[in-house]
Amino acid sequence: MATVLCSWAVVGGDELAGSSNGGAGLATTAHLLVSSRFPVVASADIDLALGEELDNRARALLDLPEGQWFDRKSSRTDARGLARHLIGLANADGGVLVVGLHDGNVQDIGLLDSRRLGELQRSPIEHCQPPVRCEDYFLDIIDPATGSPAQLLVFDVPASADYHENTAGRTFRRVGDSIMELDSNLAQELRFDKGAQHFETTTVPRARIDDLDHDLLGNYARRVEHDAPLRLLGDRTGTRGQQLTVAAVLLFAKRPERLVPSASVRIVRHQGRQRQYGDAQRITADERIDAPIPRLIQQAQSAIARLQPTRKALGDLEFEEVPLVPQDVWLEGLVNAVVHRSYSLQGDQVHVDIFDDRIEITSPGTFPHSVDLADIENMPRFARNPRLIRVCSDLKLCQELGEGIRRMFRDMRDAGLADPLYRQTSLTVTLTLNAEPAHRAIDKQYRTEVATILSELRARDRLSTGELHEAVGSISKPVVRRLLNVLEGASLIEWHGNSPQDPRAYWTLPSG
Repeated sequence: MATVLCSWAVVGGDELAGSSNGGAGLATTAHLLVSSRFPVVASADIDLALGEELDNRARALLDLPEGQWFDRKSSRTDARGLARHLIGLANADGGVLVVGLHDGNVQDIGLLDSRRLGELQRSPIEHCQPPVRCEDYFLDIIDPATGSPAQLLVFDVPASADYHENTAGRTFRRVGDSIMELDSNLAQELRFDKGAQHFETTTVPRARIDDLDHDLLGNYARRVEHDAPLRLLGDRTGTRGQQLTVAAVLLFAKRPERLVPSASVRIVRHQGRQRQYGDAQRITADERIDAPIPRLIQQAQSAIARLQPTRKALGDLEFEEVPLVPQDVWLEGLVNAVVHRSYSLQGDQVHVDIFDDRIEITSPGTFPHSVDLADIENMPRFARNPRLIRVCSDLKLCQELGEGIRRMFRDMRDAGLADPLYRQTSLTVTLTLNAEPAHRAIDKQYRTEVATILSELRARDRLSTGELHEAVGSISKPVVRRLLNVLEGASLIEWHGNSPQDPRAYWTLPSG
């Protein structure tokens, strides 16, 4: 099974319309949000490989790259060793583990004696605390090397809301294509973060099967070549019977906002560089988008592309409007906000505020305890909503949060712009993407402090040296003064006062 590679593209408005067109609807969304520079193995690719024709099934599974949702193990693996990998999948985003494939070859699981086979099948129960709830089954294949029938043992592991460890008290988590053992600190952080993963699998009291957009769900099932859409819905979202889970509503309900409050995106275009309030507000557009996540992302993308700040640049013999912030970057930020937000915080929605010089994206919920905001570029992989992420991965809509953030930093630097800035309150995370050119000599030593100074001046219009020192907090006041002078010399900020000793002196962004 070849790795799927495709480019960023804007998908036409009716491609997600959910018409019964043989799967052309959601199948085309595979081209929406995946960077061609980063290979992605979606869980849908795994399903397709498992469902290949008998003669091709083994080769498809051997060719499929291991990744976040897929692992291969030798038939010589013992039950204790297998438990590590089952725990790793359950503690992360779930996935599929196939026993009987190793080093490019098939190892027929049917040749194992019944005692060894039983030990492997009992591994999720006997060697995991609490037991990992997963489905195991035998998969018939044809060994491509010999042409003989053979069998594999497949474990289908859902993302778990529980924290799992082995019987020796060791904790594991799958990260990319490997299993990482967590030290005591990281294990404690995982316990904290697991609490947020309960919400997407809770049932929505008023939501029933009739609330689904069945065309949208059917197109998704065809996208992954699954012949039972409602069973697929249960496998992916935890829905059982007639009552829908939060994940099912967000992904496939006709109007998620009616069932999960604030499950929407609000996009506001502000005139100028400053946020104004009351009668002074200068808002030129205010749009709210309420739709299932695949359409929500598409419609929000179209709105931001229409409202984003631009500049004139010479194109093919004529001047044309060029985005100030690279589209790949703000699109990544938008997807992260929608897919990784905390939906249990239902008092607010995702906000996108667009100014003449920047784009700000605010989402409910904070980063996990293990994330260091001073080193956000190197944050560990994080998935608050693993079921949402798995479906969006099937549709090629998203990747891991950590990888997406690193890509945004790289793309902003490639464009010569300031690094993305993340700010966190007790309830929200805000990403600011500035269209201002970066000053690398300044950023090299004081990147976080410079970003904070500029952000505070944007938010509060004017600040004294003391107020800026209080906002930065990490360096002494004399160093802040020297840094402000350097920024003034680079024409990034302006000083206003009658003398160096003027107690009423303050700093602003350049008036132009």
